[in-house]
Amino acid sequence: MKIVSEVASEPDRSLLRRVAAGGGIGNFVEWFDYALYGYLATTIATLFFPSHNRVVSLLATFAAFSVSFLLRPLGGLVFGKLGDRVGRQRTLVTVIVMMSASTFVIGLLPTHRQIGVVAPILLVLVRCIQGFSAGGEVAGASSFIAEHAPVNKRATYASVVPMSSNLAFVAAAGLTALLSASLSASDFSSWGWRLPFLITGPLGLIGLFIRRNMEDTPAFRKVQSEGKVATAPLKESLRTQGKPILLVIGFLMTNSVGFYILATYLPSYFQERTKLSSDTALFTNMAAMLLHMVLIGVFAVMADRVGRKPIMLGSCLAFVVLTIPAFLLAQQETIGALLGAQAILATVEAGTSAVTCLLIVEVFPTRVRYTSAAVSYNLAYMLFGGTAPFVATLLVSQTGSVLAVAVYITIIAIISVFAVLQIRETKSISLLGDADVEQPARADASVAGEEFLS
Repeated sequence: MKIVSEVASEPDRSLLRRVAAGGGIGNFVEWFDYALYGYLATTIATLFFPSHNRVVSLLATFAAFSVSFLLRPLGGLVFGKLGDRVGRQRTLVTVIVMMSASTFVIGLLPTHRQIGVVAPILLVLVRCIQGFSAGGEVAGASSFIAEHAPVNKRATYASVVPMSSNLAFVAAAGLTALLSASLSASDFSSWGWRLPFLITGPLGLIGLFIRRNMEDTPAFRKVQSEGKVATAPLKESLRTQGKPILLVIGFLMTNSVGFYILATYLPSYFQERTKLSSDTALFTNMAAMLLHMVLIGVFAVMADRVGRKPIMLGSCLAFVVLTIPAFLLAQQETIGALLGAQAILATVEAGTSAVTCLLIVEVFPTRVRYTSAAVSYNLAYMLFGGTAPFVATLLVSQTGSVLAVAVYITIIAIISVFAVLQIRETKSISLLGDADVEQPARADASVAGEEFLS
């Protein structure tokens, strides 16, 4: 039986839990792949991009990581259009099939030693497919959950999306560390590294089952029943939502760079450049990601009480003030120092993550919400998140100091502060009201956009 949700004064909590599970499972699969790629970067560099220069191998590995992000905006456009025209649920079903299948295939790929240069080419192609499908995941899952959730707990329920991302990183780190510690170096590089990728096959089947048995959101079904579904959502989004999209990207710059430096670059840096073992580096990062996940829930509850803007502004300012001290602490290269440095970054990053998936939903009207959210989110993550490990590796190789990465993050955070200052509070904006459904044909901003911009 299909699960149906209607807006009510007493929402069905059982339904909301299933909605959260349906939105979170695909997001977990998406970020599980990205986490594995980051944690296994040193292994992938050896197997797919062998070179006498270790830095060159890592740069090639992170370049392949970045390439997949180039396809995310395209995937966002395609799936955003589908999500705004045929519905969130049907689109998310397609997305999870593509994501889980492409990630599963990585675990089956032959290496450079087996087929030569074809191996890295196949890896890049598969990651491009994964990036394309991932372009429709976060925007769709965020819209799906938020449009079901009660207004006074929208941030709390929407936090399932970033928390599932963190859970994916924790699971990937723990599994990678466990396999690394349990297997010999030769077994791990021969077949052990493949196991985590292969796990996404059954995970994708579970997600497919959950999503196929969910009904679409009340907001989309209302637009559909009133005959107000956008016929050209991308064109309409760019015409009416241009400024909100740019401001959202301005905020997401810090969220995306901070997340990928913490979750992808630092584990590789600690393994390559410090005296600590690979297992220790992974476990310290796993602890930081666990802290990050817990604090996302805390900040989400705060966002439901005090609003979104205080959380956004406070976290961006914290990045400006605390990033360089955190990296100075990490240079001591002790377990305590690494834990402390990553704990600082995880705390300030949690503030941005708690609001991100909610913000990309609340600032846009229903009929172009999926498209607008996908465009803003994927552009930010392509330009800043996906390139963060590559830029960080390049900065350290050119300057010889990891503090160059800290300066880069600080500059990005300063830009985000100015973007946030132009954003009004979205805490009480309805996702179902008539003003939200109707889309005036104006070139400057929609009604929702006007409420959003100061």
